[in-house]
Amino acid sequence: MTDFGAIDALLAGARQEVPLPSVEVRRGLREGLNLSRAQVAQALGVSPSTVGGWESGRDPSGEVREKYAYFLDGARTRLEAQAEQDAEEEASAASEEVTEAGETEAEGEGESETLSVAQPCVLCGHPARHQVAGFPQHLDPDECGGETATVSEPPATAKPAAAATAAVAATPVKVVPVGRRVQTVSDEPDPIAAAVAGALAEHAGDVDAATAALVKRAIPDAMALLDSTRKGGRYDVVAHPWIPDILRKQTARGADQIWEARPKWARHELPPGAHEVTALDINGAYLSALKTHLPIGQLEHSTGFGHDRRRAGVHLITPPVWDHEAELPNPIGNRDEPGPLWVTEPTLRLLLRLSGPKYGLCEPPEIHESFTSGATENLLEKFRIALKDARDRAIEQDDEVTLEYVKAMYSKFVSTMGESNYNRELYRPDWMHLIRSQAFANLWTKAYKAYGEGLTVVRAMGTDELHVIGDWRSVFPEGRGVSEVKIKDTYTVGDDTDPAAAGEHEN
Repeated sequence: MTDFGAIDALLAGARQEVPLPSVEVRRGLREGLNLSRAQVAQALGVSPSTVGGWESGRDPSGEVREKYAYFLDGARTRLEAQAEQDAEEEASAASEEVTEAGETEAEGEGESETLSVAQPCVLCGHPARHQVAGFPQHLDPDECGGETATVSEPPATAKPAAAATAAVAATPVKVVPVGRRVQTVSDEPDPIAAAVAGALAEHAGDVDAATAALVKRAIPDAMALLDSTRKGGRYDVVAHPWIPDILRKQTARGADQIWEARPKWARHELPPGAHEVTALDINGAYLSALKTHLPIGQLEHSTGFGHDRRRAGVHLITPPVWDHEAELPNPIGNRDEPGPLWVTEPTLRLLLRLSGPKYGLCEPPEIHESFTSGATENLLEKFRIALKDARDRAIEQDDEVTLEYVKAMYSKFVSTMGESNYNRELYRPDWMHLIRSQAFANLWTKAYKAYGEGLTVVRAMGTDELHVIGDWRSVFPEGRGVSEVKIKDTYTVGDDTDPAAAGEHEN
């Protein structure tokens, strides 16, 4: 009886091992929640290398196996619930879209609708006549933040509502100057103006010392401004998502595998004679480039030749042959090596436009594989507008302290969101590459505009330098605004010597 009792006790205490998903699923569940191995290891009481082993083929046993299975099951449940919620929100948003008879499409987007009655813009709060993806907003960034649209008078059948509107309109609206425009007074303090005033007070009005102090704190201040402009945003910014290896540096001081299409082009030949060349400086190149299609969440891998305009990321392509090097820079920049390369969303979209019927300058690029996520062009729009407005005010008031501070904020924001020790709040090397590439694409577009208006394009360099021959003021407005250009240099190439006359003189 004793032996049988011991056996019964053994059988009663025996338990089957908890099943675990495959190693690929284990890693995907952890990364889907944006958790590091160290975080999981700390919760389970093991080392990060142990978690790495579980994701590489080894299996835990005993009590820790049950804990790990519990974590994986919870992660799966949470991700499935989030996917269902996202699907419901997407379906809800789609059901609210109304197709108007007078619908117009913003160039290259095809998602805008004309509103019969102006509604408050989701970005600036001022009346807007269009909506994108069901949200009223301005299509022109220059209108966003200061438009004073006139709302058409309601029909006679809506007199009570009209009377209420009239009563509200009778109340004076307090406004303040913002650049060349005015906008409604906000109860919220201006963090940029407050920071400048504080720095000047702290350094007893010493402009150089205050500027140096502000530039030094530009990164954390830019992140604080980003957080404040994201309040109430439609999307949550994923600050530290899983990043594919192509976006990681290959060596400690090396680069990753992304090609930004940085132009460094010079025309090989000019007509005979002397030519006066003007080097134009493109203002706020990185500031303007903040308006680009950015992936919202974690990048997902895909293969195939198609391009989904609702998504953004990086793409492995074989670029098309470029036959216009004599007049225009190659849109993928200076690259001598043939074959496929990883490019960003702005570069791909530029190539696709140039291969379309409007331009017909090249064949479409061949897309092999991509890492993309659902995207929006307005993710940083409020952030961009806040910086642009502060820059406009600084120029108008000849305030060099604020101007240098704002410039440091947006330039350092872009340069440190990759693998940088100076900004650990935001790790998005994909965003960094996309914004830089958008600046290069913007410069290429300006070069093409100059070429189309009859100017001779001589050089295109970096993000902000374009050399041209001809009446450039008839093409580009001159000034310091982000939509304007200013002269960086003027010089002469060639000479006026008539070769035929020179030959006669020698004889």
